[in-house]
Amino acid sequence: MSEDAQRPEGETSRRDVLKSTAAMTLLGAAAGAAQAHAEEEKPIARKGRIKQSLVQWCYADYWDIDKMIGVAKLLGVGSIELGDHKFLPAIKAAGLDCAIASIDMSPDMPFDKGFNNPKYHDRVIAATKQAIDVCATHGIKRVIAFTGMAEGLPNDVGATNCVEGFKKVVEYAQKHDVTICIEMLNTRASDHPMKGHPGYQGDHTDYCIDIIKRVGSPYLKLLFDIYHVQIMDGDVIRRIHQHKDYIGHVHTAGNPGRGELDDNQEILYPPIMKALIDIGYTGWVAQEFIPTRDPLVGLKQAVALCDV
Repeated sequence: MSEDAQRPEGETSRRDVLKSTAAMTLLGAAAGAAQAHAEEEKPIARKGRIKQSLVQWCYADYWDIDKMIGVAKLLGVGSIELGDHKFLPAIKAAGLDCAIASIDMSPDMPFDKGFNNPKYHDRVIAATKQAIDVCATHGIKRVIAFTGMAEGLPNDVGATNCVEGFKKVVEYAQKHDVTICIEMLNTRASDHPMKGHPGYQGDHTDYCIDIIKRVGSPYLKLLFDIYHVQIMDGDVIRRIHQHKDYIGHVHTAGNPGRGELDDNQEILYPPIMKALIDIGYTGWVAQEFIPTRDPLVGLKQAVALCDV
């Protein structure tokens, strides 16, 4: 006679218990897998207190624009910036912003020919106005700018030339509601053309801030690149508070090396992001590191760190 036939009515057999336990285990595992999959599908950036952007040139060797748009959406990042202007329609059509636009001065890089030298003023002012027109067409609120290389000019002369040059273009920027953001760049790193810029004149935060103050327009601000600031000046959080009224855009990268925001570099990013929140910063923070490994893995880590 079977066990089921022998047991009194209402009594549960060991076989029933085992079946039930196995079923519950399978259901639990399935639910756990579903939850894990759902977590993977959620964007990395969820809190919304820091608006994040991808700098296109850093990842262009890995992804075309369509793939980069997909990566931005996967991460919960709302912008792709500093790419070729021809990509702007696709970026905007995908529902993303471009946090800051580049200046097309090919074949010369724009940080070589800047506002510090009068012999480049006509050219750089025309290029900046052209970029502002692009911004106005696509609803972009910021455009990048540079002091330029010193080329033997004393710092005070270069600063005065910058003031005069920016004064010639800042009203045009205001007319189109576009903010020009001067980027401070480091002059110490010399092992890679995009990790440092020996000879660049605007290589200290206070130098660039002085130019901005002398121009005296809310449409000229600082591109506060945390990587460059750390190398040249340090004291990043104090500087964020000190210059809160002049910060128009923010970039990230690990130092040394301009790599990922990981444990191989010295900058602790979450407190810096909290400092930006403390000062009421509502602009963008862009991931501008040069990948040393799978760029998506690095971006997931960086976006999560900055999502405070």
